[in-house]
Amino acid sequence: MKLAELAKEPKLVKISIDDESMVKTYGEIIEFWVYDRVDMETFMKLANLEGGQDIQDIVVVMKDLILDEEGNKILDNGKILPNDIMIKAVEKTVAALGNFATPTSKT
Repeated sequence: MKLAELAKEPKLVKISIDDESMVKTYGEIIEFWVYDRVDMETFMKLANLEGGQDIQDIVVVMKDLILDEEGNKILDNGKILPNDIMIKAVEKTVAALGNFATPTSKT
């Protein structure tokens, strides 16, 4: 396989916060989007978040990853999420990116 075959434009993927407690609290499933692959700089920022980092470090990285359906940042211009949603969005984003890390299909 040629390396060029693995290089692709990132695609937006919908992430759903559908935990029973969140749906009960907010009345519906909460959706946001992330790209299915990130550049090496962002990947290294995520990799360096293991351990005792300040939550602010995590939020800074997540601001670039949590997007709307058009690929626009949700957390810009001073916008913040409720703490419970932010924690869940971080969990879901990290899990999704982990699943995308080594795609097994050729599509």
